[in-house]
Amino acid sequence: MKNKEQNLYLSIVVPVYRSESIVFKLVKEIHSQMVGQSLDDRYELILVNDASPDDSWQKICEASKTYPSLKAISLRKNFGQHNATMAGLNHSAGEIVIIMDDDLQHPPDAIGLLLKQIEGGFDVCYTKYLNRKHALWKKLGSSFNNWVATKLINKPPTLYLSSFKAIRKNVVKEIIRYTGPYPYIDGLIMDVTRSLTSVEINHQERAEGIGNYNIKSSISLWLKMATNFSVTPLRLASYTGIVLSLFSLVLIMFVILQKLINPDMQAGWTSLIATILFIGGVQTLCIGMIGEYLGRTYLNANGKPQYVIAEQLNFESVNNSV
Repeated sequence: MKNKEQNLYLSIVVPVYRSESIVFKLVKEIHSQMVGQSLDDRYELILVNDASPDDSWQKICEASKTYPSLKAISLRKNFGQHNATMAGLNHSAGEIVIIMDDDLQHPPDAIGLLLKQIEGGFDVCYTKYLNRKHALWKKLGSSFNNWVATKLINKPPTLYLSSFKAIRKNVVKEIIRYTGPYPYIDGLIMDVTRSLTSVEINHQERAEGIGNYNIKSSISLWLKMATNFSVTPLRLASYTGIVLSLFSLVLIMFVILQKLINPDMQAGWTSLIATILFIGGVQTLCIGMIGEYLGRTYLNANGKPQYVIAEQLNFESVNNSV
């Protein structure tokens, strides 16, 4: 990790992907807010280029010539949003760290609201959108993810796990102790603290282009949460196996009884095939879940990196990988 600068009050970490047309506007608006709050010489903005295939890195380098508080990291390949965020957290120096997206749907003018909650004593402050601009499928997926998080990682039911949040420095220090290849930041937060709150903000339209998050990304995020921070799926697999065993036993007894009562009864081919397919499908699901756990354990044991850095900008020293 880099040598920490002194007297930095705020670090803002932003993963960047396919945002060449937005980057300069993002940096400008954040800096404007920092000037308005008299933090222009006490903050750092860390942009993490997640191997974006466009000219995002070049635009970041250009912006750094105008804004000295801008620091940047470029990863050697696309590691994903949470891994890129972890790279930024590992290089942050502020007493408070804010994580936000690069598309300006997270309004920079809400940063002050987040800071007030942390200054008021909370460890983490999330944002809750008043008027979400996401597509319907993403809203439904987000609702499902929040419901699952409540069950698996004991998230407070009323708390929305937004990617726009503020975190106290000592909590960040605990989060970055995790060096596995599949970080889920909200799960790590839930492992560290329960001093949580949220503020309501207006959700903005994406400044330009379309979002980079898709169904595949949502499924990957769900698997990280389910298999990295809870053994509940394994327990569900065990419970399902017990229930199916009992169901099969009852079904066998029923068939034997029917055959004793009516010796001429013809065996039901349809019910037999349906039962086989149902039990086989559940078994395959459970084996797949176990395989997911084993696969992640294997990759973690073999040192799969969380991220690898290709270039750094305006940092005092280099830390290439975790």
